Amino acid sequence: MTEQMQSTASVTEQQYAISQWHDTKTILERLTALVNQPMRQIKREHMAKFLNYFDAQCQKSKALTDEAKEFIPGGVQHNLAFNYPFPLAIERADGAFLWDADGNKYIDFLQAGGPTVLGSNYSVTRDKVIEILNTSGPVTGLFHEYELKLAKLVNRLVPSVEMLRMFGSGTEAVMGAVRAARAFTGKKKVIKVGGAYHGWSDQMVYGLHVPGTGRYEAAGIPGVASRHTQEFFPNDLGALRRLLLTNQVRGGTAAVIVEPVGPESGTRPIYRDFNQQVRKLCDEFGALLIFDEVVTGFRIGLGGAQGYFAVKPDLTVFGKCITGGYPMAGALGGRKDVMMCLSAGLGSGRKRAYVGGTLTANPMSCVAGYVALSEMERLNAPVLAGKAGDRLTKGLQEIIDRRGLPYVAYNQGSIVHLETSAVMLLTMRNPLKLLRENHPRKHMMEEMGAAYTASGIITLAGSRMYTSMADTDDVIDNALDRFDQVLACV
Repeated sequence: MTEQMQSTASVTEQQYAISQWHDTKTILERLTALVNQPMRQIKREHMAKFLNYFDAQCQKSKALTDEAKEFIPGGVQHNLAFNYPFPLAIERADGAFLWDADGNKYIDFLQAGGPTVLGSNYSVTRDKVIEILNTSGPVTGLFHEYELKLAKLVNRLVPSVEMLRMFGSGTEAVMGAVRAARAFTGKKKVIKVGGAYHGWSDQMVYGLHVPGTGRYEAAGIPGVASRHTQEFFPNDLGALRRLLLTNQVRGGTAAVIVEPVGPESGTRPIYRDFNQQVRKLCDEFGALLIFDEVVTGFRIGLGGAQGYFAVKPDLTVFGKCITGGYPMAGALGGRKDVMMCLSAGLGSGRKRAYVGGTLTANPMSCVAGYVALSEMERLNAPVLAGKAGDRLTKGLQEIIDRRGLPYVAYNQGSIVHLETSAVMLLTMRNPLKLLRENHPRKHMMEEMGAAYTASGIITLAGSRMYTSMADTDDVIDNALDRFDQVLACV
């Protein structure tokens, strides 16, 4: 084997962050056991001390977010910032760390919701963005070279993406995917996995977060908007087949859309062969397969989750990571014949799915994405982030076992889950339990998140963490010491 061939093989072998797919059956059994037993909360006297941290050490954050409630609905602009007992105002981000308005330093396992695989505020990307801002500015409304560079790079990294169209967010990209699928197939039905989050468009606010809830969260959305959206329970391939069969006699299914590691970025984990089986069903019934890789795209590996699972979707939705965490973070890619339904221009003379966005594919976003993805490839960042995720998960499980706790820790590479209240495992299969326990289990999860924050760790809602290339062994070991201190208070 030549030196060049050895180098190529080495990159191929190491391009995915998941070192080993989790034992889904065992994890689901443990999660079921957790949700079926009384909650194991932090003892009240310890929780009072954790909450005192916010009153004593986060006074500027509290003042700012209290004032924000007068001008912003709920006080913050994005759900990620709704932290208990009140949101933190962040002033600085660098690598593995965040600093709030009061100068408190935190280990950053939020990483902006997942896109910053290189770590927060990565300097190489930032410097190139500043250079573009000094030349073309953030947007011109016209074509820029980096639109092409980014599209070509994504095409090389993710072969299923024969063509790429930028959008302003993951939500918009999902809207474009559904519209393209319906235009291309001439069919209406779209099937999702219950509990998955595919943005907040009218048609996708259905079975949101909790499987089986249908339009429960659809306030302000007319029923007609989601009447062609359907859901099936996670891992229930039989239910998916039944929906496809039923739809076949009613005009067919345009598409099936999945988060490839499971709903809510794997919070409801799927079996290793789930995506392959969904692909087979889509082929059998003539439906397009859409992978929502808003979180997994480039984080699981440079080839996306589809590369790891060796499944070729017809369309792929990208979000945050397509720009390395910079604004206007959304894209849709896939088969050329389908993507051509979204071709730009007026009066094209043929049926097409109309989409737009003046600020999409702006120079700032495209250069940020191109440089961030290039650096991720050069440094093998997804794999480094995945190794950090493995180390964090192994350490969390050791703490759980040593302290005899019923909690569950598992990961999909750099996506790490620490389930303590199991609120995300409630479903409409037991509606009385859902109604009775949803609020207290959610509040327990909020309290756990507050305890982690008071101990210097930022997580996503107290149950999910994203590791990055910046998470060295020392950072992870420091975090584990802090987690241990919190879990000692249960």
